[in-house]
Amino acid sequence: MDQQSKDFLFKYLNNPSPTGFEEGGQRIWLDYVKPYIDEYISDTYGTVVGVVNPKAAYKVVIEAHADEISWFVNYIDDKGYIYVIRNGGSDHQIAPSMRVNVHTRKNGIVKGIFGWPAIHVRKEKEDAPTLKNIFIDVGASNKEEVEAMGIHPGTVITFTDELMELGDKYYTGRALDNRIGGFMIAQVLRKIKDEGIQLPFGLYVVNAVQEEIGLRGAEMISRRIKPNVAIITDVTHDTNSPMYDKKNSGDISVGKGPTLSYAPAVQQNLRDLIVAVAEKNNIPFQRHASSRVTGTDTDAFAYSGDGVASALISLPLKYMHTTVETAAKEDITQVINLIFETLKSIEEGQDFRYIK
Repeated sequence: MDQQSKDFLFKYLNNPSPTGFEEGGQRIWLDYVKPYIDEYISDTYGTVVGVVNPKAAYKVVIEAHADEISWFVNYIDDKGYIYVIRNGGSDHQIAPSMRVNVHTRKNGIVKGIFGWPAIHVRKEKEDAPTLKNIFIDVGASNKEEVEAMGIHPGTVITFTDELMELGDKYYTGRALDNRIGGFMIAQVLRKIKDEGIQLPFGLYVVNAVQEEIGLRGAEMISRRIKPNVAIITDVTHDTNSPMYDKKNSGDISVGKGPTLSYAPAVQQNLRDLIVAVAEKNNIPFQRHASSRVTGTDTDAFAYSGDGVASALISLPLKYMHTTVETAAKEDITQVINLIFETLKSIEEGQDFRYIK
């Protein structure tokens, strides 16, 4: 990875982009991809799309989502302690003793912590953290002091942890799910430009908002673009980490390449094309089966309009929805390569229907 790419990666990943508040990260992403696109689209809720060959009738989407899990202020008690609700799939069990940024309009970022009683005073049968008992301390003595900081119900909160290298092989931090996807699709765009590839179709590189609360951004933008093909990238669980059950979750490991999904929403002919591309280009890959839905923006695109030929290329990830999400550098490179080579293999007007 060159220095320009690495600088973008760290700037983009470290910028808070909680669900519903993705604007800052979207601006960073758009500024990076502008040299590699012909035009861009932005919608009412903040999804951004970089477009190459906008006049082409046949449209291919590559997509990731831009939002990260976070918290909302829900209640401030008389002593100034803040109680929260989830914004996306935030894990209450990891919250105690974590540092947070409280994002206010009045005073910018206010620093806070998830407090927790000492082990000495907890019950013999130890209390577990739940949404009912975790709380944030911002150094205030009462509710009025909290409100004077610009904090109120609905104020959004993120963890402070940032991206770092873990040894020589891994990146770790919060919000790799799925801003690392935004990084990868941006790198695909750059690779197309740098190598002078002329695509025979319109390419729509979508960085969607609000995936973490129900695929909402993808749902909206798919109706606007009306693509013929959609290739989605997201993260998937490394099931070789401790405490996973492979019989339930499959056998996926970081460092062994992108993961290709098998699910009703995944169009078989498109997935088979991706498999053939991987084999032709010696790109290692893994396979994963999903019951009913993939749980990613693939579902939103697949079932949009009259149906869109859609596929999912996932990045294996350790410790999802924590502040230490961990991915292998080589897997990131191979996801970029697989999407890039697949785009080169799609023909203008290619018909992926099963019955013609």
